[in-house]
Amino acid sequence: MTDLPWRHIAITGASSGLGRALAEASAAPGVTLHLTGRDSTRLEETAETCRTAGAIVTTTALDVRDAAACTAWIEGMPHIDLLVANAGISGGTGGVAEPSDQVRAVFETNLMGVLNTTLPAMSRMATQKADANGLRGRIGVVASVVGFVAAPSAPAYSASKAAVQRWAEATDATQRRRGIRLHAICPGFIRTPMTAPNRFPMPFLISPEEAARRTLAGLAAGRRRIAYPRRTYALFRLLGALPPGLMAWASRAVPAKDVSAA
Repeated sequence: MTDLPWRHIAITGASSGLGRALAEASAAPGVTLHLTGRDSTRLEETAETCRTAGAIVTTTALDVRDAAACTAWIEGMPHIDLLVANAGISGGTGGVAEPSDQVRAVFETNLMGVLNTTLPAMSRMATQKADANGLRGRIGVVASVVGFVAAPSAPAYSASKAAVQRWAEATDATQRRRGIRLHAICPGFIRTPMTAPNRFPMPFLISPEEAARRTLAGLAAGRRRIAYPRRTYALFRLLGALPPGLMAWASRAVPAKDVSAA
């Protein structure tokens, strides 16, 4: 997508998966991309592709769990039109107790990592000049359709995604008074390194490129909740309405999954 309304874009977790696809879809002449990821080699590969498309790109090897580093990254940007807080990790249980270190890692990355970038970004955007539509900036928080289900097969992951989805949607109501919009991005299954270890059927699986297209279209349209594909979204809303006991019984058939970076 080369006709996006933003010229200064920051993306976390840009070294692979949805983050990389978002960066590549946003790259164009006149666009400045600020990209972060934990894998500097893969991050530079993303950056080179974006530079070939004409974008100006800066890269920063960053762990979003480091609050001070995240604040420094945000404050080092001359301007931010759009921040996509995408970095995250996943982990499952396969019907056994979720390891405590996995629980902490998932929450520290998927929840605190989001806050470590979005909170300083909101403060920074509040000082920026509003555009013709009265907006000073947008923030897209990557959640998941899994956040609509209390999934016994992935307790920490589903809970962390539910938390950031609800936080983004609720915070948007007050931040828009300052000219800042927040959007909860709730994808279904995407073909990425995060989903590669899954040993169960993933209905309506889509490519990272398609997910990036839908995400950017939703942001441009100003939708508070960007959930896709519709069939996956509907399926997980239905699952979320099931009695907890039934969900616990069904989760016994879900194979274990190792923690993997986004």
